[in-house]
Amino acid sequence: MFTTNPFTPLTDFVSAEVMQGYVVLMVLAVVIGTLFDLLHDKKLAFFLQERQRTRAAAKQPLSGADLAAIATRTLVNDIATFGEFCNQQRRISHVLMFYGFVLYLVTTVVMVFVYPTDTHPPLVLPVLWNIGVLLTLVGGYWFFFLLRVNVTHDGHPPWRLVRADLFIVTLLASVTFALLFEVVAMAGSSMATKVFAGLYVFFTTLLFVSIPWSKFAHMFYKPVVAFQKRVEEADGSSSLPTPTAPRGERCPHSHT
Repeated sequence: MFTTNPFTPLTDFVSAEVMQGYVVLMVLAVVIGTLFDLLHDKKLAFFLQERQRTRAAAKQPLSGADLAAIATRTLVNDIATFGEFCNQQRRISHVLMFYGFVLYLVTTVVMVFVYPTDTHPPLVLPVLWNIGVLLTLVGGYWFFFLLRVNVTHDGHPPWRLVRADLFIVTLLASVTFALLFEVVAMAGSSMATKVFAGLYVFFTTLLFVSIPWSKFAHMFYKPVVAFQKRVEEADGSSSLPTPTAPRGERCPHSHT
């Protein structure tokens, strides 16, 4: 159980080429949606202008070694472990979602393109796929029901949705129906398999084509913004106040 290729049942009613073409289209949707978001909302122009301003305001030059060290700290603290969050629960939930989603995506691509009709690919692939799904769901539902700002701080019920929730809702719906599709396919119900496959494809498509209106693209912006922020702190061009926490920490101990 949960050790077979979850996409093999799809080949009963669509070809492997169709599945592969769909994945390519979703990749294009991510690229196009992110570019549209950058250009339509003038994020790219703002970033370039801000970079020009900070270069002019820099008080000390940074060497290549300095920039490499800053990039390493950004990767370890801001990207790999979501150090931007002072609240440890939010941080952990995002770590679970991020690594789970990446694991789910990578194993999906490998099974769809390399083993589309192989019910029993290398065992590690379906196992990692299911682990990725479960990590995404645990972190995602934890965040959705207990950690969203409008729920924890504004007192709104968790089912009250706003535009900012589009990404988390479509992500959870897509991955939830991926798991349900796998379960009903293993149960051998042809009609239920088609229904849940359709729901899985619908919400997955919505997840990827809604990038210009959701927070999906933020996962691409945040590494750049985090790196730029650390560069500004190092070269003295930052317009933000100096951290007042002990040893220059960004988060006070009460939030950790």
